[in-house]
Parts: sequence; C-alpha cells; structure tokens
Amino acid sequence: MKNLRNSGMMLLAAFALISVLLGSCKKYETYAEQKENEVNAIKSYIAKKGIKVISESEFFAKDSTTDVDENEYVLFNSSGVYMQIVHKGCGSKIKNGETVKVLCRFEERYVMTDSLRLTSLPRYTDNMIVTNNNGTMTATFINTQTQYSQMASAYNTTSVPSGWLVPLSYIKVGRPVSETDHVAEVNIIVPHTQGHTYATQNVAPYFYHLTFQRGL
Repeated sequence: MKNLRNSGMMLLAAFALISVLLGSCKKYETYAEQKENEVNAIKSYIAKKGIKVISESEFFAKDSTTDVDENEYVLFNSSGVYMQIVHKGCGSKIKNGETVKVLCRFEERYVMTDSLRLTSLPRYTDNMIVTNNNGTMTATFINTQTQYSQMASAYNTTSVPSGWLVPLSYIKVGRPVSETDHVAEVNIIVPHTQGHTYATQNVAPYFYHLTFQRGL
C-alpha cells in the first residue's frame, strides 16, 4: 500500500509541473478556444489510434456491442463519451434499485499528450459504491485507511467521474467463477464535462482503460 501511494505521488508531482506550464498558456485562452482545442485533441487521438467511430443506432443494432477487431468505439452524443466494450463481463448487470460494491482497475492517460497520468494496474483496485436509480448510475469512491483510492486521493474528491458510469448500463458486473469468465473491460475517451475536477477545471480530455468486478 505504501509503494502504491509513493508511486501515485511521484506521478502526480510530475504531472503537476506539466499542469503549471500548460496552465500558464491556457489562462490566455477563452473557454471556447479551450473547448476547440479539446475537440481537436480528441479527433487527433482517434486518428492516431486508428479508432472507427460508430453511431448509437449502429451500437444498439448490434446488441450494444463494439467490434474490437475493427477497433470500434461508439460515440454517445449527449455526453461526448466514446466507448469500446472489450468484454461485456460475467454475472449480471446492476439491477434497478440495487446498490453494489464495484472493484475497478484502471489506467488513465492524458489525451492531449497521450501520457500516463495514473494507474492501478496490475495489482490494485479503486473501489466504489454504485447505485442504479431507474437506469441512472451514481457512485462514490471508497477512500479509507484500508481501502485506498488513487482517484479520490489524486483529485481530492470521492465523486466518480460521470464518464466512468457510462459503461455500467451496458456491461455485466460479476465475479469470475471459471477460467473462461471475464470481468467487464472497456476503453473510454472522456471529455472534460464528464471527467474529474481537474479535467473540468482545465478543459482536459482523458482516456481510460477500465475493468469492473463485483465486490463482496
């Protein structure tokens, strides 16, 4: 746990320096200019990674799946989140009215520079409590002495980014019971409006590789 905290602190310190330098430039930009830069950065990232963007209608027509071999991502127009489902997962979806503990492993990359920001891979998890309220997911990170959350500690809030909740309507969150079972695994590109506090304040998009597993 100590090594996890130390590695997280080192990444944050390095990124803080970059943030100061970027912030000195961004303070001269209007919000409209920052949003335009974000849109261009996401478009550039999509082109660089060879991502094929499909519409929501195409996504739903294919039983809410994305073709990983074609590197497909669906764009949700209402949120601006791009999502690729690598594995839908085992077990069952989070039911309406249900509150569950979800174990997440993640890698967070800053889209503007395609650089690593934070990671819990391969061993650690960020744990959160998720509730399904008539199809609307809400969640908070658990950040205690025994259950350390890198995301909560890095961004000084237990609020889960809205972008992280988008996949939960389309995947199963269970626990593997056989060698052929997979936990749910997704890739998402999250614009600042659906991100954490730093993303919102700095109009910064992020990429996440996420896995979800039901906790006990």
